Amino acid sequence: MPRNGSQSSAHAAREYLSDRIEERPTPQGFMRWSFVLTCFMRILAILWIMKGLSAWAVILGIWTPVGQFEARSTGYQATIIYFALIDLIAAVGLWMASTWGGIMWLLALMSHLILAAFFPGIVSSGVMTVAFFLTLMAVYLAISWLAAREEQ
Repeated sequence: MPRNGSQSSAHAAREYLSDRIEERPTPQGFMRWSFVLTCFMRILAILWIMKGLSAWAVILGIWTPVGQFEARSTGYQATIIYFALIDLIAAVGLWMASTWGGIMWLLALMSHLILAAFFPGIVSSGVMTVAFFLTLMAVYLAISWLAAREEQ
């Protein structure tokens, strides 16, 4: 027969709300926005894994001649290394459908947009890329908002 202490701790564990979106209880509605958000985050994770691996390809000389990365400016090298790390970290968080993954992704996305605006020689982004990133950000924020309203 369990004691009262173990019953209360089990009850507290059931009430604990995880930060993983897919583990939260979902209402039985027609459109579950938390499911849509999880799918969208996983699609973003695949895109950001490819973006992070492309930065590693530049560092390792796969897409450029060997030694080309070392010959570039320190600012360029630091930017490529930054995106090689933050893009993959954000992709892992997005795949896990965790709140910190979305925050890291927004940080990586805003970093890319700000650097593209102020330092176009280091981070070159065309108008289509900027529009695509802004569209992804707007869709993510809209789905996140709808998923948060669904839980109320």
